[in-house]
Amino acid sequence: MNYEEFIRNRITKLRMLKNVSEYQMSLDLGHSKSYIQSISSGRALPSMSEFISICEYLGITPKEFFDNENSDPVLHGEVIDALNEIRTVM
Repeated sequence: MNYEEFIRNRITKLRMLKNVSEYQMSLDLGHSKSYIQSISSGRALPSMSEFISICEYLGITPKEFFDNENSDPVLHGEVIDALNEIRTVM
């Protein structure tokens, strides 16, 4: 798998884990309704600034995006946030 295919597949996987459509994600990011679909289909790749925006939208860091061993970085981040909240209460 080349890096372009990895990026396309990873965005799709993380988007689905977040339970958001290509259409909704595109609009939420301020693009046309087909923006994410064009990335997923291989017709386009995000610029670096758009990649950062996509990571922020998904609630992950770029490092987490490329960590293929972490299959659900969104959930991982939510668990860490919840633990930190519990920690501050104690």
